[in-house]
Amino acid sequence: MVIIESGLINDLGARASRVAPAHRYAIITDENVAALYAKQLSFATAICIPAGERYKTRETWARVTDEMLAKGFGRDTAIIAVGGGVVGDLAGFVAATYMRGIPFVQVPTTLLAMIDASIGGKTGVDTPAGKNLVGAFHQPAAVLIDPTVLATLPLRELRAGLAEAIKHGIIADAGYFDRTVEALPALLAPGGSRSAAMRSLIEGSVAIKESVVARDEREHGLRKILNFGHTLGHAAEASSGYALLHGEAIAIGMAVESRLAERLGLAEAGTADRVRMALARAALPCQVPSSLDPERLVALTKTDKKARRERVEYALPHAIGRMAGGSSDWGIAVDDADALAAARIMAVDPNR
Repeated sequence: MVIIESGLINDLGARASRVAPAHRYAIITDENVAALYAKQLSFATAICIPAGERYKTRETWARVTDEMLAKGFGRDTAIIAVGGGVVGDLAGFVAATYMRGIPFVQVPTTLLAMIDASIGGKTGVDTPAGKNLVGAFHQPAAVLIDPTVLATLPLRELRAGLAEAIKHGIIADAGYFDRTVEALPALLAPGGSRSAAMRSLIEGSVAIKESVVARDEREHGLRKILNFGHTLGHAAEASSGYALLHGEAIAIGMAVESRLAERLGLAEAGTADRVRMALARAALPCQVPSSLDPERLVALTKTDKKARRERVEYALPHAIGRMAGGSSDWGIAVDDADALAAARIMAVDPNR
C-alpha cells in the first residue's frame, strides 16, 4: 500500500496505527531528519543513527537491534522508518530480522527514497565487499509519502532522486521519460512552483516500480530491469568512497550502460545520446569523472550481486521505454572487455 498525501507527516502516529496496528512503535531515523521533525516524531520512541551511506552497516544494525532489546521492544512492535534510502534499507533489515520479523512502515523523506528505495521490499546493509550484499526481502505494511517534506531537501539530493525517475522512463515508459525531461525546469524550481510537477512525477514513478515489483517480487526475471545503471553505478559509488550520492552514481552508470548497449548492438542508435541529454538537463553527471578509474569500476562489478559464473549481468536498454534481454530473463551477461571499452569511451579525459 502506497499513500501519497501532502501534510501526512503531521499525523504520522494516527496513520501508522491504521496501516500497522501494534502495541509499541520504534521510529528509526537519522540525525538530520530527527532534527527537522522532532515534534512530528515525538509520539513514539526514536532511535537515531548517523546520516550517510557509510553507516548502513552490520555494526549499525547490531547497535539498533541491541537498543531495541534493551528498551524491551517485543514481537508486538512495529518499526517506522523515517528518512532516506539508508534509513529505509537499514530499518527494513532490522524489521526483517528482529524477533524473526516484525511489521514496518516506510516514511521516505527524500525523492530517491519516495520513488525507489521505499518500494519493493528490498532491505539490507553494505559490507566492505560491496553494497547491499547482506539483506532480506521484507515488504513494508505501507509506504506513506508526504511530498511537502521535499521542501527541506537540498538541491543536490533532489537532483539525485531525479536520476531514478529518468531511469523509470527509460526502462518502462517512453511517454513518462519525455514528460519528466520536459518537466525538469519546474521540478528544479525553488518552492511551491514545482509542487504539481513533483506530485505527478512521484505518482508516475511509484506506478512504474509497483507494476514491475508486483510481477516479480524476488527478482527472478522482470525486476532485473530496475537494475539499469546500477551495476556500474554501484561500482562508481563504492569507488568514490561514497562521496557520490546514490543517484549521481546511477546517472554515471546509466550513461555508460546505455553506451554499452549500443556497442553490443542491443540498443537503437541514439539511445545513449538521449539518456545523456536527460541526465545533463537535470545537471547530473553523464560521464565517468576523471577521479574514477574505468578499470577499477569494471573490477568492482565482480562483487555485485548480479555476477554469475565470472561474468556480470547487466540490465540494458533496447530503446527509451523498452529494455533488451527478454529472452534471457532480462539479465545480459557481458564480457569485462566490452564494459571497460564503454567506460573508457564515457570517461572524462583527465588531461583536458
